[in-house]
Amino acid sequence: MANRHEARHARVALGGVAIWRAVLALTLLAGPAGCARHAVRPATPPPNEGDASWRAVEQPDTVHYQLAMGEVSSGGTALERVTPVYPAAQLAICPPVVEVTARLIVDRAGKVTEVRPGNAASAQADLAPYLDATRAAALRWQFNPLQINHWSADANGESHVVDSRIEPFSLDYLFRFTCHAGKAQVTAGDRLASG
Repeated sequence: MANRHEARHARVALGGVAIWRAVLALTLLAGPAGCARHAVRPATPPPNEGDASWRAVEQPDTVHYQLAMGEVSSGGTALERVTPVYPAAQLAICPPVVEVTARLIVDRAGKVTEVRPGNAASAQADLAPYLDATRAAALRWQFNPLQINHWSADANGESHVVDSRIEPFSLDYLFRFTCHAGKAQVTAGDRLASG
């Protein structure tokens, strides 16, 4: 009888060890999965990004060069443009679309020497960061010089340039700043706005 009792005790002990191993195995398998489920953090939204675009506009006070008979103008087109950087301090606020107009004063070499507010609204204090960003970028723009040639026909009826001059000019642009979450995209349009 002692042998039967010892055999039964051994079976219970072995069964207990098997159950213990099974529980341990399940705990080890479920443990990391349970931890991983709790360790996953919700996705944070991407930070706000801003971009800027521009297009040439013509203000009501635009003055154009008056060309004489036989004069032809050329140049005054952009060679190099730098996109304004969205004001970093405004990204947290992420306001709706902001637009400023700026008059670019271009010298005889085609270099932008001054950037002025293009209208009274663009000079408002709340637009100052955007106008500053516009100014910083536009001062790096480069244009083809504005050349005015005077053509005339000779005795044989052939036309040729008899006089040529380079003139300073100004252009008005509307700069549009947009703030959003995700990838920035920049577009541009251009046309001669003033002479």
